[in-house]
Amino acid sequence: MLKVIVDSTPVLPKPSGVGLYVKNLLVALQTLSLTEGFELETLYQPSFRAWALDAAEPRYQLPSDLSAQRINLPVRLSSLLWGMTGSSLGAWQSPSSRLKGAIADTLDQRLGFPDIIHGTNYAVPPSHRARTVLNIYDLTFVRYPEYADTMAKTYEARVRHCLQWTDLVVTVSESSKRDIVQYLNVEADRIWVTPLASQYQPLQIHPEQNLSSQNLPSQNLLSPTLSSATLSSQSLQNLPAQTSLIHSPKTHRASRPAYDLKRPFLLFVSTIEPRKNITNLIKSFNILKSCHHIDHDLVLIGKKGWSYGPIFEEIARSPWRSQIFHLDYLPDHQVQQFYRHAQAFIYPSHYEGFGLPVLEAMTFGVPVITANASSLPEVGGQAAIYIDPQDPEAIATQVYRVLADSVLRQSLAIQGQQQARKFSWEATARETLRAYRSLC
Repeated sequence: MLKVIVDSTPVLPKPSGVGLYVKNLLVALQTLSLTEGFELETLYQPSFRAWALDAAEPRYQLPSDLSAQRINLPVRLSSLLWGMTGSSLGAWQSPSSRLKGAIADTLDQRLGFPDIIHGTNYAVPPSHRARTVLNIYDLTFVRYPEYADTMAKTYEARVRHCLQWTDLVVTVSESSKRDIVQYLNVEADRIWVTPLASQYQPLQIHPEQNLSSQNLPSQNLLSPTLSSATLSSQSLQNLPAQTSLIHSPKTHRASRPAYDLKRPFLLFVSTIEPRKNITNLIKSFNILKSCHHIDHDLVLIGKKGWSYGPIFEEIARSPWRSQIFHLDYLPDHQVQQFYRHAQAFIYPSHYEGFGLPVLEAMTFGVPVITANASSLPEVGGQAAIYIDPQDPEAIATQVYRVLADSVLRQSLAIQGQQQARKFSWEATARETLRAYRSLC
């Protein structure tokens, strides 16, 4: 029986990005294993702090019956090791290669001699027996280093070294596959595309429910136990500690009034970082306010990434900063409520490997305006309005077009739900399994 080991290290207590992909993939693969005749286990590496303190790290984001092997080598150290000079496992002359060979022997034995080892975050350990699979989601660190943080800039050396012993690369879009071929010189037939899917399963609702604030049900979107549609001081206390209804890092949450979710709002969901092009989103919001006099708020949901300071400075400069709300990381069940009731979803990202928030918004029938860049047209298909991410006026024009045209909004909502149904985590898992079996 095929034995597969998947690296679950990215699945943190509050997963996002890669962590969400790995979490949903593992759940779908585990279900598939019941009927497809393969054995699924996971490995994980501790954080440097947990390793230094020899502390346990619970894996409660994953199914409790999914076997997980702790490899007592923190990511920080393995990243350094995989980036050391030295060639493939066959070259035993250098000390680094001999060390990698010893680690490969130890891992093979520790993991019970698997057939497949799947590295899910730009790295995969070497193995003498198993075939190795490496996830590369996008090449921000190569194509747009100005949008990569210090950690991401170290990925290139690590990836290039891991490719020396990688049998198959898995990526999430044809756009990323083209980049991997062009910039990393990986043969196209070594790359397998497994698209992602929305994690949400919304209620069956008529698309018009998403198009007008008059259709919002009288319920509290962030605290289902409360009947009011307004965030009261009680419901604010129930939010995660990181959540801040603020307009800049200097604004204290308690000084802000409760946010009335009956108001119409435009939505953005993702990490607050330069690559997401939030400064141009804010500039376009200013244009919508000054030129088109819209009543909408702008709601930004996402944890602060790197170099977020200029984004909050842009908010602080806005004449309409009192109508721009930043909420930090929110649990899935809370985020989906915002998706369900947004008037439009705007995602002007400069570069994506996939662009999962676009698909998530479409799942709920939210009209989507997104960038005509990288993988985003591939994900949105004919169901989105596309804009030049460098042009705030163009963004504002297309957003206003959607807000002003109820027929267009309803058409985008229906097409978006149809587009989202083309993707599923079961399909992602099946395609991943096909990739594994292509090696054996």
